[in-house]
Amino acid sequence: MSASLAQVIFFNVVFWSSLSISIGAETSVRETPLVRAVRACRGAIVNIHTEKPAEGYRENRFFSRKDRKVTGMGTGIVVDERGFIATNHHVIDQVETITVTQEDGETYSAQVIEVDSKHDLAIIRVFPTHPMAVMDMGTSSDVMLAEQVFAVGNAYGYEHTVTAGIVSAVSRDVEVDETQSYENLIQTDASINPGNSGGPLLNLDGEIIGINVAIRAGAQRIGFAIPINDARKVIADLLSRGTPRHGLVGTDVNTAKDQHLIVDSVIAGSPAAKSGLKAGDVVRTVRDVAITDNADWERSLLELPLGEKIEISVDRDGESLALQYKFDAGDIVASQVAALPVSKTAVSAHTGKSAVTTSSAAGVQRARSRLGIKITELSQAERRRLPSRYNGGLRIIFVQSSSAAARHGLRTGDVLVGLDGYEILTPQNLEFILDENRLKKTRKLSFQIIRNGSQALVGSISLSSPGRTAGKPRASTRR
Repeated sequence: MSASLAQVIFFNVVFWSSLSISIGAETSVRETPLVRAVRACRGAIVNIHTEKPAEGYRENRFFSRKDRKVTGMGTGIVVDERGFIATNHHVIDQVETITVTQEDGETYSAQVIEVDSKHDLAIIRVFPTHPMAVMDMGTSSDVMLAEQVFAVGNAYGYEHTVTAGIVSAVSRDVEVDETQSYENLIQTDASINPGNSGGPLLNLDGEIIGINVAIRAGAQRIGFAIPINDARKVIADLLSRGTPRHGLVGTDVNTAKDQHLIVDSVIAGSPAAKSGLKAGDVVRTVRDVAITDNADWERSLLELPLGEKIEISVDRDGESLALQYKFDAGDIVASQVAALPVSKTAVSAHTGKSAVTTSSAAGVQRARSRLGIKITELSQAERRRLPSRYNGGLRIIFVQSSSAAARHGLRTGDVLVGLDGYEILTPQNLEFILDENRLKKTRKLSFQIIRNGSQALVGSISLSSPGRTAGKPRASTRR
């Protein structure tokens, strides 16, 4: 072989080898951390479509009356493989139907499980034909200014839209209107559009660091998300409502290096105490569910069959222990009694005595003048239809427009079961709670109501004159 021919062959080998390396390198460059993160998390994000009647908007055609519907949209995050999904309360508030669509196109009808209007979060549920992918939870404790993040959501109805940006600021307090405000939000310039509400704000590891909730009205690329550490505390509370109490009181530890649930105390005689859980234990797994916080603990006990033993793995004094946990029939009664709000005024279901004797008429009057509601007592049949954890309540039969109750979402037909931490059974209870001297000490009262027979809602009523808080930017929540 001549020298010139050998040089040509060598050149071709080098050229094609270099081209092959270049093509391979280009492919790896295209598959960025963002691409991999989106691919990993999409299965745990769902699109939400809602319908509700258009108020006062009816069409008369061929002598029949036909309701017109208003459609809405939002996004949800799967928090349990059995179909429990977290989203914003404003996405599903007052809607008639909720439809959930997964990435693969499978569609389910959803029902509302619990809501928290104050923190604008809700749990809805579907009944999937197979276990759903669960979102990987990150931590918002180490969110960095200018860190790259991305949002996935049902933007303007375009399902699973991905937008990217950075963390623009942290610890933002935002007021939407006179009835809704948020604290400690993450601000981002990743595009948040109508339909993104309830969807995740994620880091480049594909971990959720926030739940998208609002945009700055009239601005461009100013969006807000509830930090996931704050949201998970509310989600834990929502998952625990209406279920027997386990008796564990724990603290979420969320740092960049570790996330775990540490036991602060256990209630004597509770299932947690009977299982051997002790203060200082770190809960690792329950029913093969990895426990990182109270939300994981609560979901691990969902739908636990009565009397069935399950294994709890904990770390105690540097050692790993396996404990046996179960919930017996006798624990249900104790749980229902413990779940009731402490009351100084309500007629006790056990003693038949009233701690405070006051006027029924005065209670009715104070409810009307201070809250803007007209109330009536429940019949025995209506009491029996309430969830078993409640002894009774007062039905709201009128809500005055622009009143404190109206501004904070109370409606005609709601059953008021708790106010300011007290159980509400009779109008006399309201006279005590709404006493003028008591209200001088507080202008904000927490409330708990039952809506549509079984839907438990919580919130708070500000009795001060409505107005905007100086210095807080106003935002707009978007479905």
